[in-house]
Amino acid sequence: MAALLIIGRDGSNNQPEDTDMQRMRFAVAAQSKAGRLGLLLVMQTFVSVRTELRAENNFSINSQPPVVWTVDNAESIGGHRPRVLGAPRIASAATGGPALLFNGKNDGLILPVNPLRGLSKFTIEILFRPDADGPRAQRFVHIQDERDSRIMIETRLISSLSWSLDTYLHSGDNGRPLLDRTRRHPTGRWTWVALVYDGKTMSDYVNGQKELEGPVDFAPMADGRMSLGVRLNRVFWFKGSIKEVRFSPLPLNPDALRRISEK
Repeated sequence: MAALLIIGRDGSNNQPEDTDMQRMRFAVAAQSKAGRLGLLLVMQTFVSVRTELRAENNFSINSQPPVVWTVDNAESIGGHRPRVLGAPRIASAATGGPALLFNGKNDGLILPVNPLRGLSKFTIEILFRPDADGPRAQRFVHIQDERDSRIMIETRLISSLSWSLDTYLHSGDNGRPLLDRTRRHPTGRWTWVALVYDGKTMSDYVNGQKELEGPVDFAPMADGRMSLGVRLNRVFWFKGSIKEVRFSPLPLNPDALRRISEK
């Protein structure tokens, strides 16, 4: 049988070793290296999959669609049957409908649901049209939970020609109103308004343009109710039309907010 002479690291001659034994050692070394490479590939694949899953999860979270309520009848809003106050009418297409028209005296809807329950961050958007001859102070969206936390979206009629946005968050001993009467918008026009809460700061918008912001501690809400066209305790009635309400589980960036040009 052939033999192979092995030279040690110190230059000395070792004993001859069978070629078969040498092949076996090479095979063991190769398998060990292959095993290490295989383990490395498995680890890299695992990390890659984990990274892709995190990316997919982040994408999923950041792309959650809003809950959209089309307000074009008084029988079902967002799949919920409201309690109808008065007799809200359906605004015609000629005035920008279909939408619900509230008379500013006794029309309203009370829904047995809190669409923001459990959310630490959120965005509310409303497409509405305030009339010129409505009451001076009007609450057209009111959400309140069983712990008395509440969200209010209101208007202050400055004259028959203009109104200002008024928003409010209240949780426990914390509350924050946002109102600037110098920021005025024309009555009788369809307008998107938004209230955004990012977990620390609330801000409000008219047609995608920021009006005001301020810090407030607002805990995630519990189960509750909400109203459209009036405050839940049936005061400060709204005169005008509401066409759509949107609830997002994220604080939307200004460029993602819906808008209509006031020009």
